[in-house]
Amino acid sequence: MAGALDGLVVLDLTTHLSGPFCGMQLGDLGADVIKIESPQGDSMRGAPPFVEGEGAPFMLWNRNKRGIRLDLKDPADLAVFWELVDDADVVLENFRPGVTKRLGIGWDALHARNPRLVLGSISGFGQTGPYASRGGFDLMIQAMSGLMSVTGPKDGPPYRIPLAISDVGAGLYLTIGVLAALQARQKTDEGQWVETSLLEATVSLGVYEAANYFANGKRPEKLGQAHRGSSPYQVFQTADGWLTIGGAQQNFFRKLCAMIGKPELADDPRFKTNAERVRNNDLIVGLLQTEVAKRSTADWMVALEAEGIPAGPVLHHDEVFADPQVLARGMVVEVEHAKAGRQKTLGVPLKMSATQGGVRRAAPTLGQHDAEIRRAKSKTKAKGGK
Repeated sequence: MAGALDGLVVLDLTTHLSGPFCGMQLGDLGADVIKIESPQGDSMRGAPPFVEGEGAPFMLWNRNKRGIRLDLKDPADLAVFWELVDDADVVLENFRPGVTKRLGIGWDALHARNPRLVLGSISGFGQTGPYASRGGFDLMIQAMSGLMSVTGPKDGPPYRIPLAISDVGAGLYLTIGVLAALQARQKTDEGQWVETSLLEATVSLGVYEAANYFANGKRPEKLGQAHRGSSPYQVFQTADGWLTIGGAQQNFFRKLCAMIGKPELADDPRFKTNAERVRNNDLIVGLLQTEVAKRSTADWMVALEAEGIPAGPVLHHDEVFADPQVLARGMVVEVEHAKAGRQKTLGVPLKMSATQGGVRRAAPTLGQHDAEIRRAKSKTKAKGGK
């Protein structure tokens, strides 16, 4: 079955995580993504852990791509790049702003060469503004976006969440932007430049915090495990582990109170509405925690599921990747890598009824498809193509 983006050609000049994650999304949906690396390769090839000398992180988010080495400062290799541009639909890059222009492959040059081309750019802070020239990684973006200021224990220092949320968020936003530009091209027959940044992506994800600040002009306080607009809605310790319970909805809260043998709490003025519970969150959570701690996670899951109250155990990753729902939804798949052999990787989270995406190929070894891609271009030129 062909993917939804079958026939689309994407040139992926990106490195690290944000841009390659966008390229992976397009590749998962069927595009022919050609990863263009310097002769030294993407620096993430050196990120541990390693499997047969190949960086496992690099392999995960560079699957569904072919790979070629090009030195864009070398005239011969630059000529190969321009030949690829002639037949491409999308170019992705995440250099610092201004670098592509200095290399002679900026938006103006690309658009002049192939007017239908869509250029997708990710940078730390955006192509304009006072910070445009700064380099930006996930760590400092989590700090500058406000995320670290509201993460972690109430009285603790700022916390970085271990997920590279700004990289992944920017990659997802660029994917949306590229697809939107391709749809617009259907009407205009013209490509356009789509750009986003790690900062904008991460700021935009703080929807509750933004609503809180815009509403009252005050800094959103650090809440620990509590939720800014729902209660009870957090993690609880059970007799043998941890459990999350989403009991803020009024009918869920009433059932929860009955389950712990204290139905009167549902009509207590301090807890009668969600807004009151948010105001008195520490108190209601303390009362619930005392009862939750008396039973095992498995017991609570059975009881809560029977009442239709949303709940979930806190799983470690070995448990996540053995979970029957995760497996049933195809989120663990295997692919054959040229050097590392059979490898597990993440599945495709989008499910489509007619053009389902999939993991068709492993990440390329450095320069794995040099000859294949160059040979294909030579044949095209010999036939009188571009």
